[in-house]
Parts: sequence; structure tokens; C-alpha cells
Amino acid sequence: MLVGKFGKIKDMTNQSEKEIKQPVSPTIESREEPTPKEKNATVNPGDVIDDKSQSIEEKAKQIAVDSPDITGEHITVPTYFVVDEPNGEQKALHHVKDAEEISDVIRQARVDEDGNRVW
Repeated sequence: MLVGKFGKIKDMTNQSEKEIKQPVSPTIESREEPTPKEKNATVNPGDVIDDKSQSIEEKAKQIAVDSPDITGEHITVPTYFVVDEPNGEQKALHHVKDAEEISDVIRQARVDEDGNRVW
């Protein structure tokens, strides 16, 4: 036990019993799957294209980026952009793999005199 000018400061014999337990990130052993960094992945998890077949609805729910940007504004980017084809069908375009096609769709967008987007 340490004694200072103002009395008992700390009991060093029971220090481990009085340790404050703070929440920390899960350890590698406690997680079901390793993180992309631990897998030595070179892409963001949202950039990975799933091997199994998915419906357009399932693809539309996937998020590629969900975090604040450098300005502090929260940014959410979908993994797939769902677009309407000229034949009326919908198509899910991957934000990386289909980036050129997404750009083509954006170029086709037009705005009428009321500010309404016309495709």
C-alpha cells in the first residue's frame, strides 16, 4: 500500500482484482470470419461479387460503402445499381465491374423543363 501526503493512495497487492475491463474489438479467435485485412484482401468487402446466384432484390440491398467521408458526412454506396432496361426489365449493375455501363446509363439521363428526369 502506498501512502502519500493525503493518505492511502493505492493498494498495490489487489491491483489485478480492481482492473477496469473496457470493451474492445473482438479478437481474431472470437470472430466467425477473418476481416479482409486479415485475409490480405486487396478489395473492399462490398466490391466482392458473390458466387451464388442472387435476385435483383437481394443485390439491391447490398451496401459497398457505409461510413463517413473525409468531411464527416455519412456516405452510403450500394454494391449494385438497379436500372431499367429499354425492354422494361430491371438489371443490377455492379458498381465496380459494370462501372462503364453505369456511366452510359447516366449519360442517357435527361431532365425536362420541369426538372423531372426523363430516361
